[in-house]
Amino acid sequence: MNELEPIEQNIESLSPRDLEKFREWFIAFDWRLWDAKIEQDLKSGKLDKPISEAKADYEAGKAREL
Repeated sequence: MNELEPIEQNIESLSPRDLEKFREWFIAFDWRLWDAKIEQDLKSGKLDKPISEAKADYEAGKAREL
């Protein structure tokens, strides 16, 4: 049995209301992880090149506002 199987079984046994609460918690948790990753990538400079390219494309008229 891998580490996830007991978690999966517990999730499958949740009541509809508890599943809804878990889903809301997990979405918020996942967004916090995503935000932390983006922040880390920004601080490390990993996004400098794509940001510069996007700005250059916009200034060159290759993009438009939504």
